[in-house]
Amino acid sequence: MSPPLPDQVDVVVVGAGGAGMAAALASAARHGLRTIVIESSDTFGGSTARSGGGVWIPGNYALRDAGQVDPGDLDAAKLYLDSIVGDTVPKVRRDTYLERGPEVMDFLREQTPTRFAWVPEYADYLPEQPGGRVRGRSVEPVPLDASFLGEELSRLTKPYTKAPANLIVTQADFRKISLGLRTLRGPLTMVKVLLKRIVSGLRRQRMYAMGNAIVIGLRQGLVDHGVDVHYATPLVGLVTDDGRVVGVEVLRDGERAVIRATCGVVLGSGGFESNQELREKFLPQPTDAAWTTGAASNTGGGHEAGIAIGAATDLMDDAWWGPTIPLPSGPWFCLAERNLPGSIIVDSGGRRFMNEALPYVEATKELYKAHEAGPSAVPAWMVIDQRYRNRYLFAGLTPRTPFPGRWYKHGTIKKGATLAELADEIGLPPGALEETVDRFNGFAATGVDADFHRGESAYDKYYSDPRVTPNPSLHAIDEGPFYAVKIVPGDLGTKGGLVTDEHARVLRPDGSTIPGLYAAGNVSAAVMGHTYAGPGATIGPALVFGYLAAEDIAHAH
Repeated sequence: MSPPLPDQVDVVVVGAGGAGMAAALASAARHGLRTIVIESSDTFGGSTARSGGGVWIPGNYALRDAGQVDPGDLDAAKLYLDSIVGDTVPKVRRDTYLERGPEVMDFLREQTPTRFAWVPEYADYLPEQPGGRVRGRSVEPVPLDASFLGEELSRLTKPYTKAPANLIVTQADFRKISLGLRTLRGPLTMVKVLLKRIVSGLRRQRMYAMGNAIVIGLRQGLVDHGVDVHYATPLVGLVTDDGRVVGVEVLRDGERAVIRATCGVVLGSGGFESNQELREKFLPQPTDAAWTTGAASNTGGGHEAGIAIGAATDLMDDAWWGPTIPLPSGPWFCLAERNLPGSIIVDSGGRRFMNEALPYVEATKELYKAHEAGPSAVPAWMVIDQRYRNRYLFAGLTPRTPFPGRWYKHGTIKKGATLAELADEIGLPPGALEETVDRFNGFAATGVDADFHRGESAYDKYYSDPRVTPNPSLHAIDEGPFYAVKIVPGDLGTKGGLVTDEHARVLRPDGSTIPGLYAAGNVSAAVMGHTYAGPGATIGPALVFGYLAAEDIAHAH
């Protein structure tokens, strides 16, 4: 049960996700301000809790400990964002993120139980661009025993995939396991994961990793510093006085209440991915809230409150996209499955239209581009054969495990003894799929994708199969039966929102600040602009700008 609402505090933070809790922790622990968090749902963690937990902050302590900070790394990282983001986002904001990021990671190490480690060889998403790093700059949480959080742990936002208790798979583990039995590392890693689960169970531990480990650490930090989280308390609107934000109006137990904030309000309320009306208003079509893996509570309340008092917005037509498999149990973010050899994605004309192994944001943009150009590519179809199915993990299924009957019934999976039969099942023009696969199989033989250059980028190779030659991302599709898997343009969350400066202050359309109002995370327009630097380039900025918002509030008072 949430504590009673105070009438007045120094800082009100809206949203108990990664951005909001980082802001609240910095406000209380670093600056000694009386801070509360209001959260619309009954849980903490938001979309960060549902994520893989990667953090893209170049030069941080975990990278230094792993020997992965090169001389001139900061300048290289700046060059990289300059080259991929460009003028979509002011350079001062991009540079501030990179310059202050390592400090924020040090702060989290000091104030939370969460620790981070390098994800080996997980390349930046556009590593061949100037300043890109082939060996990667992503870190992830070290698995932790969250028993210290006690009953509060029951309020953790549930991950989007269900896994048995204490079955901990890190991003580094997942890469190996996805290859099934193709390398010795796959089964050895799975044995290691299972043994750790047994040991943690015997020790009565409650182990968590990925995004869970980030938000659990932040939540414990708030407990340690006396920051209350008020659940089931949605934001109704912002309270202003002579143009300055001085508090929030909230809904609690069916009644409205006002909480004054003497120093400032920080919006960390997430995106609007779970609001179908806003998706249809701003995002490319078709779109469906059922395709997102973001938190159900992310309905754009912070966006609407900011817009209502004159905040500028940007990037509202964009999201942290990802090709997604619409399973009957919910969306499956299609990551390694696309990169593994022996798979292609085709439109309703039976033609390939992209490098299937592209980073997920770029891949979904290509999907929408193909759909707009025609023929229809929403849904698209991922085509694989029985060889692929025998070799690799797929949407959580171990190799050789038959696709569940409910997947067929739901229309997510189609099957054909031949390519022609499969094409008929999904309504493709006669002969088109056979022609596409025949051409692709020729590329697999030579190792060169002459149409879309799949396998040429270092990123393409991360989830590829090292046993396949001459190109580990390409293999012939020729062993029946054949399968088609429905692919839709899903997302991790929206990336458009309130325009902010390098201090996370919310701006008006004329560039002036709205005094007393700050935003971080997906309620703010992304510092990554229309692109995505690497694994964790969503969570990294959320943490950094939450921290910087608290700093500016403190310095202003």
